[in-house]
Formats: sequence, structure tokens, C-alpha cells
Amino acid sequence: MNFVIITEYPIWLLLFCVLFGASIAVLLYYKNNRYNFTPILKRILLVLRFFTITIIAFLLLSPLVKSVLRHVEKPVIIIAQDNSESIYINKDSAFYRSAYREKLNKFIKNLNSEYEVKVYSFGDKVVEKSTFDYSDKVTDISTFFDEMQTRYANRNIGAMILATDGIYNKGKNPLYASDYASFPIYTLALGDTNVYRDLIITKINFNKTAFIGNKFPVEIVVTANKCKSENSKLTVSKGNEEIFTKNINFTSSSNIQTVFLEIEAKQSGMQRYHVSLTPIQGEVTILNNVQDFFIEVLDQRQKVLILANSPNPDVAAIKESLEKSDNYDVDVSLADDFTKPISGYNLVILHQLPSTTNSAAKILESIKTAGIPVIFILGAQSNLIAFNSLKTGLNIISSSKSSMNEALPLINNDFPLFTVSEELRKFTDDLPPLFAPFGTYKTSNSTNILFYQKIGVVATKQPLIIFNQQDNIKSCIITGNGIWKWKLMDYLQHQSHDIFNGLINKFAQYLAVTEDKSFFRISGNNNFYENEEVEFNAEVYNESYELINEPDINITIYNKENNKYPFVFSKTSNAYHLIAGIFPVGEYHYEARVKVGNKIYTKNGIFSVIALNIESINTTADHKTLYNIAHKHNGKLYYPAQFDELLKDIKNREDIKSVSFTQKRLNEMVNLFWVFILIMFLLSIEWFLRKWSGNY
Repeated sequence: MNFVIITEYPIWLLLFCVLFGASIAVLLYYKNNRYNFTPILKRILLVLRFFTITIIAFLLLSPLVKSVLRHVEKPVIIIAQDNSESIYINKDSAFYRSAYREKLNKFIKNLNSEYEVKVYSFGDKVVEKSTFDYSDKVTDISTFFDEMQTRYANRNIGAMILATDGIYNKGKNPLYASDYASFPIYTLALGDTNVYRDLIITKINFNKTAFIGNKFPVEIVVTANKCKSENSKLTVSKGNEEIFTKNINFTSSSNIQTVFLEIEAKQSGMQRYHVSLTPIQGEVTILNNVQDFFIEVLDQRQKVLILANSPNPDVAAIKESLEKSDNYDVDVSLADDFTKPISGYNLVILHQLPSTTNSAAKILESIKTAGIPVIFILGAQSNLIAFNSLKTGLNIISSSKSSMNEALPLINNDFPLFTVSEELRKFTDDLPPLFAPFGTYKTSNSTNILFYQKIGVVATKQPLIIFNQQDNIKSCIITGNGIWKWKLMDYLQHQSHDIFNGLINKFAQYLAVTEDKSFFRISGNNNFYENEEVEFNAEVYNESYELINEPDINITIYNKENNKYPFVFSKTSNAYHLIAGIFPVGEYHYEARVKVGNKIYTKNGIFSVIALNIESINTTADHKTLYNIAHKHNGKLYYPAQFDELLKDIKNREDIKSVSFTQKRLNEMVNLFWVFILIMFLLSIEWFLRKWSGNY
């Protein structure tokens, strides 16, 4: 390190500091005869005072100390060890639990003498540690690369050693995730590339929810490796009851079979089903012969009523879209034929009602009285004067009763009520027009517009689809009819109705959802994987429906054996949060309590913890991917028996070396501690010599 002293003032001002110091010293000691100092002592004291005053005077010039520091940084060697279960689910599991660890630790020790070694484990998370237990339930190599890019940006990284079997089941392909790396990557190929005799439940496809009394479909994909001419029995059970069995015969060495079945939902709540394959002799592992899945069985659906002034293809298109979802029961009727009570429905869709031939006054009054959300679809048959009197948040003033515009949809990118998929945004430009009444459209401030009308090539601010909420009752207005053509266009372009069905279901979901008016609310997932922490949020309201968080919320979680796990929610700025930690696989229920004043509120709920067997589904190592990563980044692929060769390769590389850099600093001299010490030292020596001589 070297340093220089600089100042913004001219250097010749230093002469005045010296003259000032000399003047004070001379006046105090040379011309002053009051003290009886010896000539030698007088000269020493004069010099001490001279330097003290000169230094202090110089500090008034605000001098800066410019220092240049030189640093030498060793190259960083990053060692990344796969900590997932797939490493030891093979015939070499004993090797990876003992001998491999010893070899790796010895390798790290040999590197430490010349390099800065950083050791990480990765699986479902990235952790800096040098011990591994192969317990992670998933393998996400791309997250590790992202983490290293963040942590070691602009660092002198010599090389990375990636020790893994190449199997990844989360995140993107590690070959592309490593694109950022400008340093060599060596891959240490673990695991076994041989295909062993094994039965695997590869995948279970199912709907997460079902309704009581209905049958829900389940699709089970079974893979068999080297099991030609063998038989196994597939069993689906619930508790102690077997609800489905099937004998499977494998006709080839590599065989994939898909089994379809339907299960009746007999009980409401979270239901757990167990799928198993009877093992065959010689399987490499039986961990992947079993898998559980959970279905939430609901005890009621949302009931939707579609009333039309006259038959119209819009009605059929909307009905079919809603019935694609298990969440809705749909009734359809002409308004003149409808005689049922309307209060039992969660959503009513009125197609061109009120009309010029049917005011639907009783129906509209019943809807208003029951507070039921409603969707209005306008068209040539609509009575706009009667519609305007409903105070829906939209008024249409038209001079012609039958004049219609062809209105194309123009999406509002700032629509706030629910998310609009990117597919729908792109599809909007291709949608055919709806037939909307010609006139002047006026909207209230409480409305939210999803689509504007585009007339020809002119983009207008007139709404095509609009939402409103008044007196806590939600409504939607589709200002034109012909929406059935959107469904046909969806199929024409995408060979499915998914985008159209999703849009209609978004409407129904937003409008028909029942708002929670309780003073105590708990929210959270119903399903957690076994490597996820169980987490809940809670809100407490006073009688004015203001959020409060003064009282404590206590929650007790019970497992199937009724063992208790008590917790207390943490308080946030105005609500509550709880991270209860990781729970074993199984079904749980909870009871939460909070006392607000003299009232006690309780909430009960259920959740399940699902086994994550994804690591056991594929146990065949992918060394080809590891070779490609190493080749792409100027490295090589090695095996666990080649630690010495890997060490030699790294040490022989000329591009892995220390780097030196200089760092410049500017510090105000008055803030330097050693300057303070110097001044105090000079004054202290002067004071001591004066005391020692007997002069004060």
C-alpha cells in the first residue's frame, strides 16, 4: 500500500502553516523566560510544539489522504453436489454414502491450498455446505446456476465442478441454464446409466376437485423396464377399501401402459387414494411402485340459470362452456316458460332481456331481492329504455330501435378484476364482431371495462364487455350478441374451445363467488408436498370491518391419530402469518381461535401433505447432458474414480490463476485515527517533559 496527501488549496499555503507553527513555538519557548528550562529541553519542547501547531494548522486546509491498495484474489473453485434422492436409489448407494464422500473431502482439501473453494449442495434448494444426505425430493439444476450467477458476478471464478447424475425434474434444461458461465465447467458423472428391471408408476392424471355423488376420471401411467412376460397387479385403494384392481401383463422389455378408471366421490372433504403395483422379483427399487393422490370433494356446485328471450346459439355456446367445468350446474329456459323460484341460483344470465316483447319485470325484481349476480347480453331484441332503468352502471341512448353496429373487441390492458391470459390477448385480434346497439354509451365511475368496441378500424371508448358492482351486487354486461362465433373461431384456430371456455368461466367465477363476510378468516393451500412448509394467512376484522391484529390467533393442527401441534400466528402490519414447518405425509385438520373483545371466533379446516416420489420415477443417469455441459464450457466429464485426474487438470490450466487489482481510496486526514494519535502523542510528550522539569 502507498499513499499521498493532497488538498484542494494551493500547496504554497503549507508555508503559512509552517510559519504559524514556528511563530507559536518561538513565542512560547524561545522568547518566554518565565520557565527555567535547560537549553536542550527548551529546544525539544519548541520542536514538539512546532510540529503540533503545524499539523493542526495543516488540517484546516482539509487535506485528503489518497491511498492505493493492492489486492490478490485467488481463483474461486465452485463445487456443486447433487443432494437429491436419485443419487442413492441405485445399486451403488453404499458407495455414495461412504467412499465417495471420503474421496470428495480429500479432493476439496487438496484444492484449498491454492484456491478459494466454495461447496454447495442443490436439489429442491441451494445450500452452502460440505455434508450431503441425499434427502432432497426434487432436482433443480437451473436454480443452482441462477444462484451462482447472482452470488459470483464479477468474481474471479476459476472453474465449476458439477457433481450429479444429470437427472433433473424441475426447472429448465441445465444445458441452457448454464449459458451465462464464462468459466470452465467440469462435470462429475454420478449414478448409473444402465437400465435395470423396474416397475414405475410414472404419472397419475386427475382433477383436483370433484363433487359429491359424481364420478371423476383418473389416468394412471405405468412404465416397465426389462419386465417382458411379467405380470403385476395395479390396485387403487382408499383407506382399507380396494376400489379398483387390474392385472397388467408386460409384453416388451420397455413397456408403457395407461390405465383409465372412474371413481365415485362418496364423501365430501379431502380424500386420499393410494395406488400400488405388486413388485416383481429383481426390481432395482420398489419406492416407485406406490403413489398417493388427493381429491377435494365438494358437497355442492354453483347453480347457473340462463334465461333467453328467444332461442339463440349464444345460449348453447355459453351453456356448453360452463358445463365443461365441474363447478357449475346449468339450467336453461326461455323467459316465458320459466316458473321455478330464482333464489336458489348463484348466477343468472339474461339473453336480450328485458326485451321489446317481454319486460321480465318479475324475474328482474326477484334477482334484485335475492341479490344474485347477473350477466346481461344485449342485442336487437333488447328494450334499451327498460335496460337503462335498471341502473346497471351503463346507459345506452339510441335514436333507432333496430340499428346495430358490428363491434370488434379491443382489450383493455388495465382491466383489474381478474387476469387475462396471454393467449386471449393474442386471440382478440382475430375475433369476429358482435352485433351491438348503435347509440351513445355512458358508464358510471364504478364500472370496469374488459373490451372496448372497435367499429371498423376506429377504436372507441364504448364498452363491449363491462363489469360493475352496486350495492354489493356484481353484474356483467355484454353489449352485443353473437358471442357463439368466438367459440367457433377458437376451434378454427386452435382445434379446441379452451380460450373461449376459459373466458366464460372467468366471468362466472368472478360473479358467482360468495364474498366472505366473517370477522375471522384463514386462507392457505389445501395440498402441500412433503418438502414444502405448511403456511397460512389470517385476517381479523372488528364489527366495522376494519382489519385489526392486536389479539393473538392460536391454531392447533391434528394428524390422523389426533396428535396435537399448537402454534401461534405471527403478526404482520395489519394481518397474520404462520409458517408451521414441514409435516409428514398424511391428512390433517386444524382449529384456530381468536378472542376479539368478549367474542371468540373459531375456524376449522383440513389440508393434506402429499408424498413426493418424483426422484424415484427416473433413476437412469443422464451422462449425455453432463458431457454436453462440460464440452460447451471448455471442461471435461470425469467419474468418481478420477478425482486425481480432475485435480491435475485444474492445476495445469493456465487460465485458472490469481488476479491482482488496485483500489484507490480518498479519506479526509482529519478523520484518520493515527493523526489524532500523533497529535496526542506530541502534546503528551510535551506535557510530560514540562512536568518532569518541574515547570507547568
